[in-house]
Amino acid sequence: MMLEQIKSPQDIKKFSAEELTLLAVEIRQEIIRVVSQRGGHLSSSLGAVELILALHYLLDAPQDKIIWDVGHQAYTHKLITGRFPYFDSLRQLGGLSGFPNKDESPYDIFTVGHGSTAISQALGLAAARDLSGTQEKIVAVVGDGSLQGGMAFEALNQVGHLGKNIMVILNDNEWFISPGVGAISKYLNRILTNPIYNRVHKDVEDLMKRIPRFGFKAYRAARKLEEGLKNVLVPGIIFEELGFRYFGPMDGHDLNSLIPTIKSIMEMKGPRFVHVVTKKGRGCRFAEEDPARFHSASPFDIETGKTVTKENALVLETFTRSFGKAIEELARDNPKIIAVTAAMLDGTGLANFARQFANRFFDVGMAEQHAVTFAAGLARGGFIPVVAIYSTFLQRAYDQIVHDVCLQNLHVVFCLDRAGVVGEDGPTHQGAFDLSYLTHIPNMTVMAAKDTAELEKMLEFAVGFNGPIALRYPKAEAAPQADIKNVAVEFGKAEVLKEGKDLAVLAIGSMVYPALTVRDLLSKEGQDASVINMRFAKPLDEELLRKLTGSFRKFVTLEENVLAGGFGSSVRQTLDKFAQADTEVLSLGLPDKFIQHGRRELLLEYYGLSPERIKQAILNWLEKDSGLGLGEFPIHRMNFRDK
Repeated sequence: MMLEQIKSPQDIKKFSAEELTLLAVEIRQEIIRVVSQRGGHLSSSLGAVELILALHYLLDAPQDKIIWDVGHQAYTHKLITGRFPYFDSLRQLGGLSGFPNKDESPYDIFTVGHGSTAISQALGLAAARDLSGTQEKIVAVVGDGSLQGGMAFEALNQVGHLGKNIMVILNDNEWFISPGVGAISKYLNRILTNPIYNRVHKDVEDLMKRIPRFGFKAYRAARKLEEGLKNVLVPGIIFEELGFRYFGPMDGHDLNSLIPTIKSIMEMKGPRFVHVVTKKGRGCRFAEEDPARFHSASPFDIETGKTVTKENALVLETFTRSFGKAIEELARDNPKIIAVTAAMLDGTGLANFARQFANRFFDVGMAEQHAVTFAAGLARGGFIPVVAIYSTFLQRAYDQIVHDVCLQNLHVVFCLDRAGVVGEDGPTHQGAFDLSYLTHIPNMTVMAAKDTAELEKMLEFAVGFNGPIALRYPKAEAAPQADIKNVAVEFGKAEVLKEGKDLAVLAIGSMVYPALTVRDLLSKEGQDASVINMRFAKPLDEELLRKLTGSFRKFVTLEENVLAGGFGSSVRQTLDKFAQADTEVLSLGLPDKFIQHGRRELLLEYYGLSPERIKQAILNWLEKDSGLGLGEFPIHRMNFRDK
């Protein structure tokens, strides 16, 4: 097996192009095998195999820097940078991250998982290199989806302005830009990358500029003629105008042409933009036919492509599917409802809405800032925009929420999918901060649903509301429990689910049902707890909290959010206004850390938010020994950097 021979990228430099082609086949087989068992970003990684091999073949990493945008295409990069022996641990607690991770390998320059960041990072590294007087090469690999983000164009603009020696590679998997790839493009690139052509190009440029009086005008006219000709053949004029030399499009799977072409481009100076066309899901029939489904794949059967489910497992309604159905029902009766998302059509459950209400659906691409301000315009125009974005991605639009929505007090509905612990995608995707970053903004109302039935009621309430309002829900299944009735949603009102006499457990969203389980566990220990579904993180039900302080001196808050500035913090501030001197509050939530990758249920256990660990933390607190049973328990962590 060729992969077993590769301890670092230096080992592939001895391979011929034909041997690298065979290695690419082997790598695809390994990626498919592991992702079929562990889940992961299959389509993107399969499409980028040859491109990554070509870059590592030509560069001297980690001295030379490869910067990944998003990073879900980087499995090949992991396999040839010493991590093949650990690839089976992909996305598992304590194992390999599914994204580039700076703490995992010196070859991973940044920990990444969000889009449109690579060019800015590369420019910063290039500026640092030039100030330090070093000579390393810097390459940013950007997907066509990431190029839609405004931050990418802001960075391109400055790179061209500064004229830094950077190569930007557009990995175009034909989901956004679809130019032709053929003989003319190959011929043009052979000319444009030929050393003689570029030496003559530079000599002619210098000569024309020396012509008295008319030199610069003549040079500009010649450049415009060249650019006009190139624009007839290739769509690179925008990058040329930004100050880049544009090359492409070229076949991203043909190593025989990819390696010499990129090698020639690397020998040039200044900003260069290389357009490479790849096939998403290449080498796996199911991923090629349905790249969206296999973009972030669940474990699947290699022979059939069908998702693997546990035997006899109950298939419950997910929050995402419930949201999709609910907004469709509401939109049928209300023509003012508009759905907006940012490159997450399927992930947010809006695919069917987009089919049914095509003129009332907008996917703005990987541009969350624009999505929020665009929604503000829709709201000002008299419509009800429902903005469905993952919690972690909405962080990118914080100022737009403050300045363009809340300051204007506009009726925009934010639906935050993947709130709380997401799981295997790791720290860049965990929705651990939204209660903190939303509840302190004036005019904002924030809700969290305990189950799918409550989600539907909250969405209906939000659509009928007047002002900025957010609804958070996790990546999970949560059908309503038979003995819990879902009452109508009233502004700022909580509901008492179970009554007790010893302490009050105040839970929100995904922590409500665990709180009910904790109540049963505590009863076996002689503790009788009330359980309150707070529903609203802002405004809190102050009337109910005031009443509860007349009956209880001990309160526990539960949230799937960081404790700093979160739900528990708000409860403490409210109780301080009218609680008794001997009132005590125990707040349990996520720690002041970036949450690592692993299965959701394991992470909740690890960070102390499983029912058993919550129960133990409460008992220890009641016994005045709060240091026990709290925090993380030890797990085996692989140390990849030292291998």
